[in-house]
Amino acid sequence: MRLFKRTSSLALIGFVALVTSAVAGSVGLAPAGAASVHAVGYQVGATFTGPITTGHIIEPVSAVNPSLSTYGYEEQEYFASGTANAYKATSTPSNGKWTIKPSSSAFYRTRILVRRPQNPADFNGTVVVEWMNVSFAEAAPDWDYLNPSLMKAGYAYVAVSTQALAINGGQGIVSTTKTTGLKTAEPARYGTLVHPGDQYALDMFDQIGKGLDTKGASVLGGLHPSHIVAVGESQSAYYLTTFADTLQPLSHTFDGIFIHSRGGSGVPLNGSSITSKSSQQGPPNLHIRTDLTVPVFMFETQTDLIQLGYAPAQQPNTKRIRTWEVAGTSHADTYEVGAEAPALGCSTPINSGPQHIVVQAAFAAFAAWVDKGTPPPTPPPFKLSRTKPAVLALDKNGNVIGGVRTPAVDVPVSTLSGAAPPHSSLLCELFGSTKAFNAQQLVALYQTKSNYIAKYTASLDKAIAGGYILPADRAGLLAQAEAVQFP
Repeated sequence: MRLFKRTSSLALIGFVALVTSAVAGSVGLAPAGAASVHAVGYQVGATFTGPITTGHIIEPVSAVNPSLSTYGYEEQEYFASGTANAYKATSTPSNGKWTIKPSSSAFYRTRILVRRPQNPADFNGTVVVEWMNVSFAEAAPDWDYLNPSLMKAGYAYVAVSTQALAINGGQGIVSTTKTTGLKTAEPARYGTLVHPGDQYALDMFDQIGKGLDTKGASVLGGLHPSHIVAVGESQSAYYLTTFADTLQPLSHTFDGIFIHSRGGSGVPLNGSSITSKSSQQGPPNLHIRTDLTVPVFMFETQTDLIQLGYAPAQQPNTKRIRTWEVAGTSHADTYEVGAEAPALGCSTPINSGPQHIVVQAAFAAFAAWVDKGTPPPTPPPFKLSRTKPAVLALDKNGNVIGGVRTPAVDVPVSTLSGAAPPHSSLLCELFGSTKAFNAQQLVALYQTKSNYIAKYTASLDKAIAGGYILPADRAGLLAQAEAVQFP
């Protein structure tokens, strides 16, 4: 049974009355403080067709690729279609209580990738819906970051090709060449896809989430979800920020929203690039609105706070909002790119911090919050040495003070930064840096390896007890510590 229900029967009756009134010309009616919405839109879920078998599937770009079969999972691809609205903001206050009105509507047909347990008995009841990222090429970074814990725990997962670049091709924000879209790369399979533009992406995502709730069994292998949650990282996190402040308060489509590495604002509603300052809508200190009825979890790295400008948007935790600022992390890191790290062309080693480990624990805490109402831990934010502009306070080893603490920063063997060296490329700026301690520094800090291991173990167990690292990761982290070379 869902703890945070989407819409009660009474609320649905009220919504039908609202739609009737809107059709009669009263578009804009909405509860006080909520966004106005077109009569046609979020009340109808997307239509699904498939599984698609023509041609060959094009998987999201990944350097991680956890094996589905190893964990008893299978994958199928479906098409999702409907008529989506584009919206125009009529007010964009920094508290997130935006108001919007419809500006146009258009037909869409996009693809979704469904990954689910082969054995229905292994399904834990929650469907994770990821807004796939197109900053470079279409990728599913949260599938990579959150696994293998997602599969070990039995989640169903749906990756959505939400943005036009994935379908039509184009120039990614951090790519140096244009990306070939699905339609061109494999026309036999994807030639019928239609994406009308990113101004429709918010409503497309909403309708797909709604469809998974009302028609989900058809694409989930007969599984009937108890919860449907949204996740998105980087550019997708900006979109989910805007989504949380506009459509979610009206559609109630998702039972929770996990926003991974957002900056200080949301995306513009007109579909233009988030990097185009002239197209930005909303303040650079945009909050998540506090009147949402579902949990919203924000996971922030050091890069997000400073380089991406999240610092002015920091907000207090509430009954429905939690933020973890995670020490020693950068927007992207060695885990995300794996052996491909040297190909980035960065002048110094990129960040090798604990993001992957902590984000798995963060999502587990978020999921328990959605399912059982158990609030996640509330770590302190990073300490700032200056606020305008924001500057992180650093300890004697060059690591940030405050935030979620792990052995990587409390028993360090390197300086882990969210900042890249000056004059780095836009891509390298997202990957931070790692500066390993030399032998003399290690001896000065710990004297002997046994002392280091003892301190590391104590710090690790404290982080696990605090809920910031999963117990399943303990052995692997201790093995990494044992591999540290002392003179």
